[in-house]
Amino acid sequence: MGAIAEGIERKVKSALAPQRFEIFDESSRHAGHVGARPEGETHFRIVVVAAAFDGKPRVQRQQMVYAVLGEEFARGLHALAMTTLTPDEDAARR
Repeated sequence: MGAIAEGIERKVKSALAPQRFEIFDESSRHAGHVGARPEGETHFRIVVVAAAFDGKPRVQRQQMVYAVLGEEFARGLHALAMTTLTPDEDAARR
């Protein structure tokens, strides 16, 4: 795992205390696209399941994640797709 991925994981876990966190580097799927770099770590997908999302709409949940990742965007993170769920929502999907 690279430095940007590690930063994403560390900061999201610290700020939101998720019950489940998954991160996928999808940079290779975006080669040649705007924001892509040959060394990768530009495009990620994450899944965050956290009680901190209870009662919050999807946009507010995503804003919570973006709020803790400003440094990663400054360091080269170009795109972040995310699934943000409460523990109850996650349980219902499984």
